[in-house]
Amino acid sequence: MTKKLVVVTAGLSRPSSTRLLADRLAAVTERHTQATALDVRVIELRELANDIAQNLVTGFPAPRLRDAVDAVTGADGLIAVTPVFTGSYSGLFKSFFDVIDKDALAGMPVLIAATGGTARHSLVLEHAMRPLFAYLRSIVIPTAVYAASEDWGAAGDGALDRRIDQAAVELAALIEARPAAPAVPETAEETVVPFDQQLAALAAEA
Repeated sequence: MTKKLVVVTAGLSRPSSTRLLADRLAAVTERHTQATALDVRVIELRELANDIAQNLVTGFPAPRLRDAVDAVTGADGLIAVTPVFTGSYSGLFKSFFDVIDKDALAGMPVLIAATGGTARHSLVLEHAMRPLFAYLRSIVIPTAVYAASEDWGAAGDGALDRRIDQAAVELAALIEARPAAPAVPETAEETVVPFDQQLAALAAEA
């Protein structure tokens, strides 16, 4: 059986240390997932920024955003990585999860991670990200991963690698233990009425 791991990364630059951390977390999680195959998909929120903003205003997701939301809510596990902005997760990161129904991530294993210029911002994981996913009733694994600038390359002391490995072990175990989602019965195709037609009907009734 193949299970799905979705990685949401909110990095804005290219190349991005946020994406680099996300890729390393996904690769190590895949390595530790031994009882089942893992299908990994990475979602770059930078590419969906306009769609997210439009959805917040109109309430209607564009096809690319709908596809991303469906991928996240249909996953067996989630890795969520954000850069730190003003002592918290980025606005783009929060806006994406505002688009998702508050009950859609209940029970989902989630690994939270963040990047920043200094280790002083590492508490963002506990005072911002963990409460967000606790509110969504996700199962947030105990080990969160923060990467400051000094953690990368030869300057690091190996602590980042150890945190990544421990977090990946915890997430892989929860993904493997999670029961498969029940099959959705086939139903008649729902008719979607375009928004402009709905407005026209309301105007006619007024």
